[in-house]
Amino acid sequence: MPVNRILEIACFNVESAILAQHAGADRIEFCENYKLGGITPLQQNIAELRKKIHIPLFVMIRPRAGDYIYSAFEIEKIKQSIFFCKEQHIDGLVFGALTAENKIDIKLCEQVIQWAAPLPITFHRAIDECPNFDEAIAHLIKLGFKSVLSSGGSASARQGLKQLQHLQQKFGDHINIIAGGGIRSTNLNQLFKSRCVNYHSAAITSNTELPDTNEIKTMKDLLTNQSFF
Repeated sequence: MPVNRILEIACFNVESAILAQHAGADRIEFCENYKLGGITPLQQNIAELRKKIHIPLFVMIRPRAGDYIYSAFEIEKIKQSIFFCKEQHIDGLVFGALTAENKIDIKLCEQVIQWAAPLPITFHRAIDECPNFDEAIAHLIKLGFKSVLSSGGSASARQGLKQLQHLQQKFGDHINIIAGGGIRSTNLNQLFKSRCVNYHSAAITSNTELPDTNEIKTMKDLLTNQSFF
C-alpha cells in the first residue's frame, strides 16, 4: 500500500515559497534568515505570501535567533505574531521554547497553544537541545502539539537516524515526527528507514536562500514512488 509522505520546504522569502509550491512541495514553513536558522518573517511578507500560496502555509514564530528562552517583551512579540497570523488565515505555526535546563517550557507552550487555537503547531528543532527526548515529546503530546521537527538530536537527520526510528516507532501514532536537518535527495532513501512520513528540507544547493526546484522535484518523486527500504 502506498505511503502518503509529506515534503515540507523551509522558505526564507516570498520568492522561495512560490518556487517551492510550483516545484511540488506539499507544505511551506515560512521564515526568514537562513543563516540564523529561521526567525519570524515580516508581517508584510506573511500577508503577501498568503495571497500567493494555495498549499498549506506554516509560519515560524521565533522573535530572534539564539536560545529558546524568552523574556516578557519577547513573549508579547510572540503573541502579536500569532494573532497576526490568525488574522491572515495562516494554516499553522512553528514554535519552540525551552527552560534554562533545556526542557520544554510548559507554561509558555500552554499560552502559545491557547493563543494559536485552533491552528496546529509544530514544535521546531529546539527539541534537539533536550537531553531526554522521550520525556520532551511526551510533554508535547500532552500539551497538544500536532507535530515535532527533529534531526534526532544530531547535527543532521542522517546522523540522528536511529533516534528518529525510535521516536517514530514510539510516538508516531500520537504526534507527527518530521525528519529534518540536512535532508536532500542524495540521502532521502536512507532516511526512509526511520519510517517517518513527514520530511523537511530547505532544498538549497547554492550560495543563495532560494530552493533548487529540481531538488524539490527529485525529493518529491522519491517520496511518492520509493518504498521504505
